[in-house]
Amino acid sequence: MGRLQDKVAFITGAASGIGSACALRFAREGARLAGFDLNDACDERWQEAARIASAARFLTGDVRREDSVADAVARVKAELGRIDVVVNSAGVAGGGPAHMVPVEEWDRVLDVNLKGTFLVAKHVLPLMLEQLAGSIVNIASIEGLEGTEGGSAYNASKGAVVLLGRNLAMDYARKGIRVNTICPGFIDTPMLRQVLDMPGLEEHRARIIDAHQLGRLGRPEEIANAALFLASDEASFVTGHALVVDGGFTAGHRFGIARMMGLE
Repeated sequence: MGRLQDKVAFITGAASGIGSACALRFAREGARLAGFDLNDACDERWQEAARIASAARFLTGDVRREDSVADAVARVKAELGRIDVVVNSAGVAGGGPAHMVPVEEWDRVLDVNLKGTFLVAKHVLPLMLEQLAGSIVNIASIEGLEGTEGGSAYNASKGAVVLLGRNLAMDYARKGIRVNTICPGFIDTPMLRQVLDMPGLEEHRARIIDAHQLGRLGRPEEIANAALFLASDEASFVTGHALVVDGGFTAGHRFGIARMMGLE
C-alpha cells in the first residue's frame, strides 16, 4: 500500500509547479486528489496524476476569495467524503524596494500567499476537527526565513506563512491535526522562470544558482518528496516545523576556500 493510500489530498496551485508535482507524487502513493487553481490549464504532471489516481477532481477558483475556497472545500467533502491532507502551494512572486511598491501589488502578493493559506486552513480545519486527524503542509520559502534584495512583499508574505503554520500547529495539535511548512530554495518552476528569464537578469540568475551549495536550482519533485513525508504517517511526531529544502542555499557563504582545497 502507498503511504497515502485512499487519503484525500486537497492541493492548491495544483495546475503547475510544486502543486502539480505534489499531486503526482501523492497519486503514486495512493491518494485521491482534489486540485484547486485559478488557472485551468493543467500541466502534464497534474494530467498524469489524474490518470493514475483512483479519484481526481480539479476545481477552478481563487484562494483570495473566501466564497471560492468555501465552495471548493464543500464540493470536495461532498464528492470525496473527507479531506485528510492539504498542501497550500498557491503563490505568486512580487515585491521590490518598499518605497517603489504600489499598494495594489503589496495587497496582491499578501492576499494570495498569506490570506489564501489562511482561508484554506480556515475552511478545511472544521472537517479535520470532525475526523480528529489531518495534515496541513504549507509552502513558504527560504525568503520567509531570511531577507533578499527587493523581497519586501514576497518575503513578508512567506515569513508570515511560516509563523502562521506554527500557530496552527499549536492550536490544533491536541485534536490530531499536524501543520508543517516547507521552505524551498529557488525551484525551477514557471513562476521562477518568469522572474529569472527577464532580460538583463542573466548574471543574477547565474549568481542565484551558484549560491545553492549543490550548484543548481531545485526541482518541483524534490519539494513534493518533502511534502509527502510531512503529509504521511511517517511524520506522525512532526508538527510546527519549517523544513528547509534549499540545496544548501541557507547553509552559509562560499568564498573560494573549497576551490583552493580541490573541492570544486
